[in-house]
Amino acid sequence: MSRLELLVDRDGPLTRAAVLADGRLTDLQIDHADRPSLLGAVILGRVERIATGLNGAFIDLGGGLSGLLPAADVRRPVLDDDSSPSRSHPRPGSKPSAIGALLRTGQPVVVQVKADAAGAKGPSLTMDITLPGRFLVHAPLGRDIAVSKRLGSGPERAALARRIEGLVTGAGWIVRAGAAQVSDDLLTAESEALHLQWRAIRDDARAGSAPRLLHPGPDAPTRALIEQGAAAPDTIIVDDPAPSGGIAVGEGPLLLGLRGWCDRHAPDLLPRLTAHRASQRLFDLRDLDSAIAELLDIRVPLPLGGSLVIERTEALTVVDVNAGERGNPVDVNIDAAAEIARQLRLRNVGGIVVVDFVNMRGRGDAERVLAALSHAVESDPVQTQVYGMSKLGLVELTRARRGTPLAALLRP
Repeated sequence: MSRLELLVDRDGPLTRAAVLADGRLTDLQIDHADRPSLLGAVILGRVERIATGLNGAFIDLGGGLSGLLPAADVRRPVLDDDSSPSRSHPRPGSKPSAIGALLRTGQPVVVQVKADAAGAKGPSLTMDITLPGRFLVHAPLGRDIAVSKRLGSGPERAALARRIEGLVTGAGWIVRAGAAQVSDDLLTAESEALHLQWRAIRDDARAGSAPRLLHPGPDAPTRALIEQGAAAPDTIIVDDPAPSGGIAVGEGPLLLGLRGWCDRHAPDLLPRLTAHRASQRLFDLRDLDSAIAELLDIRVPLPLGGSLVIERTEALTVVDVNAGERGNPVDVNIDAAAEIARQLRLRNVGGIVVVDFVNMRGRGDAERVLAALSHAVESDPVQTQVYGMSKLGLVELTRARRGTPLAALLRP
């Protein structure tokens, strides 16, 4: 089993959280102080304008920023009493009502950012609030317990749902795959922390005026821990020395903030959390600056020979697989499938991706490669869908847009 490490540091405006499996970079989360992300933030906004043609409403988020809330994402207002009927919550698969029948100009609404602004588009919003944990996701406006489809058979998921029902506080829960592997005590602690987090958000929304931030999205180290789920790091090392006059040597605000989050949401991780005390910077010591810089290159060498060429256009991302001097195209393509999944995740590529694999002889070979690619993207916490191979031998897939692409975060 791989040894997992989470290494966290602050480098100028960047807060970086790198997950390593047996010393190899597998996941990377970055926050840029000058280009802050709103992904996951819960905001008390105000309806700025009803856009009938889009069947949505533009919501004033404050600071001159507005985002689009589609009618399909309108839910019972959090500002209403909890006992009020959920008239605006559409049934799954039902056609959403006209936006003018759901919201009015000037109305305060609690929304969550589900995708950051991209180009000329503002943030994408929803009223379907979700608060993620490592094992559970609290969806407080929901009424059911939904279990991840990654968790085996229907009976297995039903048994886990019954187990969770006896542990959680309140309604509306999504059970992540890792929940089956952990103790009842951990699940209960996480559900209570998420439920208290929601109550604080709701009470704050009812106590003040719009627009204003109610709860920020998770920061880079927290996102890394949440996305690892039950695969908890064996060690968490934070390189964030305290400023002059700090609370304790080696304990800066980054370490203290992560310790506070673990204390509330992940007490099992507290013994694994340590400060980096060596004179050499942590990321220098582990040569991570070089590994991150390589993620901006268009050419990526494959571990066993051959390479990928990854190029981003305005409409999509194109990946070309080159065999180099290796003779067997199927072996090259299977190696490439694993590296493609890793690169998409590390670079935070979203949208349409087209892969041009090395030409293969038979349909059976193509199916093996497609199966390898589908398996490789299964562990990606961002929804990724492989659509198959075209007549021209191109494989099409999509990866949900979430957060800012790595290239945009690291550009000067």
